[in-house]
Amino acid sequence: MDPKHLKVLLNTLIVRPPKQEIYAFGTTTVTYNLVTQPLYQAINIDHRKEESIVRRGIVRAETPKIVTPNFLSRAVGFGDQAQEFLKELIRRGQANDPGILYTYHNQPKETQIVSNNPEQVAERIAKKIDKESRSLEAVIIGVDELWDVSLMKFIFDWTNQSFSSNKEQFKNSGRLDIINGIPNDARVRIDDMFLQVKQGDLDPSRLHNELENWGLFDEYQDRFFSVLKGRRSNR
Repeated sequence: MDPKHLKVLLNTLIVRPPKQEIYAFGTTTVTYNLVTQPLYQAINIDHRKEESIVRRGIVRAETPKIVTPNFLSRAVGFGDQAQEFLKELIRRGQANDPGILYTYHNQPKETQIVSNNPEQVAERIAKKIDKESRSLEAVIIGVDELWDVSLMKFIFDWTNQSFSSNKEQFKNSGRLDIINGIPNDARVRIDDMFLQVKQGDLDPSRLHNELENWGLFDEYQDRFFSVLKGRRSNR
């Protein structure tokens, strides 16, 4: 492991995790407070005043998707090594094994320099959050020069904590069931995308890409072109 990444693993502490897991059937937005010792303080032993940097922002976890290696092998955004791994799964007969795909977006909000060390600052923020019962808010102590990696460590842990519950909810709803290589969750999502396109809330190209990635465009093409025709006539 890269020494820098090892440093993050050893020095990132989730002081106050969110009290809410990632929603299985909706977007989840969590506010984070990432507290670090300033890099200038770590390298300057003569800097005697204790200070901390607090980075505040939000992470939006999109609605989790049930996917298969077949789907991912058609989707864009994966490098050569990832593609080879997916192909190996397909060769082993695992092309249609379902898994949960989580997608995140980070939106930094503000950065402040405050007095006291990171432990004291993090504890103070956590107490305030608990007092105000803000369930979807987290406090993290991280590494200043690699704060975004510390944030990813938090996201990874939060995902792991949510996975079992999300999987159970998908299973109970029948969305994990696979029919002809396609999870029921994918068809439910495609139906919802058709509705959004019809209402003008979604670019048709996104629906087209989803159908192509699942290898379902031929099956849905009549419905797809019908929706496009309806959109044009309503303009």
